[in-house]
Amino acid sequence: MKKTLDHIGVAVRQLDESINFYQNVLGAKLIDRYRSEKSGVESEIAVMDVNGTTTELLAPTNNTTSPIARFIKQKGKGVHHIAYRVDDLEMAIDDLKQKGIRVMEETRRVNKHGRRLIYLNPADTDGTIIEYCDYPEEGDT
Repeated sequence: MKKTLDHIGVAVRQLDESINFYQNVLGAKLIDRYRSEKSGVESEIAVMDVNGTTTELLAPTNNTTSPIARFIKQKGKGVHHIAYRVDDLEMAIDDLKQKGIRVMEETRRVNKHGRRLIYLNPADTDGTIIEYCDYPEEGDT
């Protein structure tokens, strides 16, 4: 199954400062900014476009329960995850399971842009947080 880089998620403490850096230093365009208080997300997200490459800046909205807050506490600011776009999320999950790679079912969701996503278990990915995603509204499934 074909996989392409969809975006990189970056954990940040101060979203406005990070947006400023991406815009003024990297020449990025702010595509969207929104909050998600869903359990397992609890973040404010800024979607940045740098010449056709998407970066999601992720700032925790709850320093106790947000997975981004836990990540920053354990590892500091920086790259949180790498997301790969697949043609069909369900088929990709089946393929992973056949290969003995576990997915984190509690992370399965659809974001506000219609992106279906799930995270692979970092214990099976050499410690890297990897997201698989698809966009069924765009005809990917």
